[in-house]
Amino acid sequence: MPGNVGTGCRISGLHLAADPDQIELNDYLYFMKLKHFLTGFFAGLAPLVLAGIVTAATLESRPAAPVARANDPTDRNITRVTANLLENSQFSQQPLDDEMAAKFLDRYLDALDPAHLLFLQSDARAFDKFLPQLAGLTLREGELGPERIIFQRYLERLDQRVTYATNLLQHGKFDFTGHDEYSFDREKAARPADLAAAEGLWRENVRAEYLQEKLAGKKPAEIVATLARRYTRLDQTMKKLTREDVLQVYLDTLAHVYDPHSDYFGHEQMDDFSIAMNLSLFGIGATLQGNDGYCKITDLVPGGPAARSGLLKPGDRIVAVAQGNQKPVDIVDMPLSDAVKLIRGPKGTRVRLTIIPAGAADASTRKTITLVRDEVKLADQQAQATIVDWPQTNGPALRLGVIDLPAFYGGYNRQTGVTPSSATADVAKLIRKLEAEHIQGLVLDLRRNGGGSLAEAISLTGLFIHEGPVVQTREPDGEVSVDADTDDAELYGGPLMVLTSRFSASASEILAGALKDYGRALIVGDESTFGKGTVQTVVPLARVMDENHLVHTFDPGALKVTIQKFYRPSGASTQLKGVKADIVIPSLTGVSGVGEAEMQNPLPWDHIPPSDFIREDHVSPFVAELRAESAARVTKDQDFAVLRQEIAQLKKNLATKTVSLNEAERRRENAADKARDAARNKELAACKEIQPTLYDITVASAGKPGLPVPVITTNAPVATASAAGGDEMAGDATGNSPADTVLREAEHIMADYVDLLRKPSAVAMAGH
Repeated sequence: MPGNVGTGCRISGLHLAADPDQIELNDYLYFMKLKHFLTGFFAGLAPLVLAGIVTAATLESRPAAPVARANDPTDRNITRVTANLLENSQFSQQPLDDEMAAKFLDRYLDALDPAHLLFLQSDARAFDKFLPQLAGLTLREGELGPERIIFQRYLERLDQRVTYATNLLQHGKFDFTGHDEYSFDREKAARPADLAAAEGLWRENVRAEYLQEKLAGKKPAEIVATLARRYTRLDQTMKKLTREDVLQVYLDTLAHVYDPHSDYFGHEQMDDFSIAMNLSLFGIGATLQGNDGYCKITDLVPGGPAARSGLLKPGDRIVAVAQGNQKPVDIVDMPLSDAVKLIRGPKGTRVRLTIIPAGAADASTRKTITLVRDEVKLADQQAQATIVDWPQTNGPALRLGVIDLPAFYGGYNRQTGVTPSSATADVAKLIRKLEAEHIQGLVLDLRRNGGGSLAEAISLTGLFIHEGPVVQTREPDGEVSVDADTDDAELYGGPLMVLTSRFSASASEILAGALKDYGRALIVGDESTFGKGTVQTVVPLARVMDENHLVHTFDPGALKVTIQKFYRPSGASTQLKGVKADIVIPSLTGVSGVGEAEMQNPLPWDHIPPSDFIREDHVSPFVAELRAESAARVTKDQDFAVLRQEIAQLKKNLATKTVSLNEAERRRENAADKARDAARNKELAACKEIQPTLYDITVASAGKPGLPVPVITTNAPVATASAAGGDEMAGDATGNSPADTVLREAEHIMADYVDLLRKPSAVAMAGH
């Protein structure tokens, strides 16, 4: 159990937005259109005119700002501009009224104290005095009294907690023979009634953390030193926050009241936003986010050391970092910026990460992995293809093509004047190679694709359809624009599948939704995609304030605000519901708790009139039969039997909100978990199913004649070796991961689809 203080990592370090993608707009007219929303924000001031968009490169080059003086009006002006922009330019056009102000106040308390361990009920009642005037004073005056009074009370309660916990560690006795439990999920729990009740919660929290460290193999003296250092570090970190740091949390909270993808970035957060935009963390290739005191992995950069190793996955929490063979450094409740410095390092050096695996039944479960830091190259993030030859009982092997597209990359960069490689061009090159090698069906794998360029999503969709609308975009005033593929040519017209997961988001959902509406492709994978159907843009506040002659003695940062919604050609929104699969394949990502619906204050699903398009309907006549064949195969498959056990365990773990404080019971549970994992790995290794022959094709090799040396496939799990404190696993650029059970079943479905299309009646059924 970490310190459960939400801001420990988030304010002072790498707060990476949860957005699966950030679509960069380059339409000046949009900003001119915004003008009528923004005019008249401030009585007696000139109308606001926004022109252009800040990109990561310009944000990185900005000089650091001086700390605000006590009488500096900049903070108030930032607050006024941010509040008015949100009220007038965010998609929902929701006024900052008393109802929104109440949500704002509640969320600010939760941002500081997400586990409801610090603020007392009497504190919350005292803060209610701000409500009658909070909205008006925020909009008109940029009043920050509530922000600072509440934060000061937070520091007082935090100091009380740290003092109590430190004293308990030094003088308390810890017994774990009873049958009590600790409730670690307190997001919706009542705040403590008084200080005595709070101390009772703090005591149980310390006991839970102590037992967690003990089960991880630490000795009593080491546990006391680790926890005391952790609490002290948290207290010191919070007390060192500047006024601008606290303003960042306050205004970011206000933005999140409107929707989960709108954010306020203070000037110190700009470099971090640049890192998020580039989806990279130099060293291991992972995107990190502070989460209740933990350093949580939210994404792996395709081609990076972490992704290539197969040892890390989204949802894993890093609790300690070690350089080479040095002693690990505990990073729980460490500011994320400091944790990042430990994880980064020179190319070729080794870093050891101690993690709590995603979905672990017990937070004391630890694994230690070793990665070799490396540079993430653009070529490693490009689309890649695999030719799959499936042995057939009668006749030659069935040849399928699989294209793994990690992102919709490409598009003109206004800062550098360079047009980088295009996802559409790369996929087209791969398709030509696959067709030259006579594939009979194509799988487009978007399971790891969180989005990217809207233009690329549209043009790439055009490779599989004749001309027609791909996506509709609606603005706050209700105006709808249609983006279409205008090229009548269809590069690939054969059997097509789009493989998706809960991590497929935004631009991926545009492509999948369009191909589903046209009936052009089978959609296979998790029950639905992420559900992000909104567009954000970044508004530099300095420009707004300069146009209105508002004083700012330092860079006021920027507001990332939701401005538009996406809709499929059929008129259905991709927001919240995502794109539903025609055939669902069981997977761990399907029950991961990831998705727009899991976020706070998401914009609702809705629909608009359909655009004019011709439905090809290659798919619907065959879906029922393909679904039945897949279900029968999955039911009998040994790999899926193992996967179903893992899914059941993950569901149980996610549903469990308490943890036992009985040491013997916890050790029995941990031993059972390890035995279960070992048995599953043995079952997978013993699987004798015939494996297909695979040929990997890169964009660079696609123009070469013939096929490369085939890839050797295996069901064997990643090798592990027992080590103190957890399993020690090593990975580098050549690390092998287990066979992809979901992809294998998707290929089986495609093989069935090809067989059905060979039947004489298939042409008439599919409308050809």
